[in-house]
Amino acid sequence: MKISQRASNMPSSPIRKLAKYADAAKRNGIHVYHLNIGQPDIKTPACALDAIRNMDRDILEYSPSQGYHALRTKLVSYYAEYGIDLSPDEIIITTGGSEAVMFAYMACMDPGDEIIVTDPSYANYMAFAISCGAVVKPVKTSIDNGFRLPPVEKFEEQITPRTKAILICNPNNPTGYLYTKQEMRKIRDLVKKYDLYLLSDEVYREFIYTKQPYISACHLEGIENNVILIDSVSKRYSECGIRIGALITTNKPVRDAVMKFCQARLSPPLVGQVIAEASLSTPQEYMDEVYEEYLDRRNFLLDALNKIPGVFAPTPMGAFYAMAKLPVDDAEKFCAWCLTDFSYEGQTIMMAPAAGFYTDPEDGRQEVRLAYVLKKEDLAKAMEVLAKALEEYNKK
Repeated sequence: MKISQRASNMPSSPIRKLAKYADAAKRNGIHVYHLNIGQPDIKTPACALDAIRNMDRDILEYSPSQGYHALRTKLVSYYAEYGIDLSPDEIIITTGGSEAVMFAYMACMDPGDEIIVTDPSYANYMAFAISCGAVVKPVKTSIDNGFRLPPVEKFEEQITPRTKAILICNPNNPTGYLYTKQEMRKIRDLVKKYDLYLLSDEVYREFIYTKQPYISACHLEGIENNVILIDSVSKRYSECGIRIGALITTNKPVRDAVMKFCQARLSPPLVGQVIAEASLSTPQEYMDEVYEEYLDRRNFLLDALNKIPGVFAPTPMGAFYAMAKLPVDDAEKFCAWCLTDFSYEGQTIMMAPAAGFYTDPEDGRQEVRLAYVLKKEDLAKAMEVLAKALEEYNKK
């Protein structure tokens, strides 16, 4: 029997596809520095951990399909701090930000409809498009100029009668690029001109390393009903495992459509919602310390990367990822080799091959994405291992 064409077309995760090699290396006693995945080593806020310890329930029941009202009400106050005015009914709790993306696709696009995405982009954007039969139309950016957005005309060139939406990630995963106010306004004008949906993934809003103010798609005037905001608590509070995200829109027909999918999957995680609600009381001191820690890690990593002969890594202005071009013929082969055939003083490094973040797998062949989610001492050792690995690999 054959599997479906959809399953055959589904790409493997560039973040996790080499996991079996990392597991084998660990079984052989090698320490693996995981820079392949955005799993921070920063401790989850105490108020979130206390919510788990103090949970007093006799039944772990289904929650409402749209999520608990108390959590959605508390999120209203959170977004208000960023100048985003909402009501609880305009917030739908999802099983991670990933489900929010999937539900937005399913509610807004039919099979064969097109969505414009910057290239490279978060790999699951493409995977979810395949899942629901949508077509990704890429707007290419380049590591050579720090993944700066091309002129808005490049977006417009991709628009056809089947185009339904533009998807942005701001700050960007995997590149760390941060959209300027001017760029956001130009995208707004395009969305308005062609009456498109604007899906905006803003899960890294806490991690912006410039003086310019945070610009949300929800701040853009004149397209309020076109905007669908994607969010998650995973990175903000270092609690990826609770799987709580949100889909936010003032567009009631879209919400009504999304709710049908929410009802079909019954409910978002109960325990995760309890933890997420508690996390919204996290002291500002915690957030400030985490921000400074990531900024320090970013600066350290970029300096270390660019000191390695033949390596080039532009400075990301947000999130906690860096893209780097390596002096290798094929970054995926190199990343696998690091796990299967190389170690330095009992250590090796795991990175995400960047080709998996591009719509054309021939792009990004020399690039990797690194998540600076480890403390500086570990980053220093990882960079030493990377330098030794490149030196040995290129002797072959």
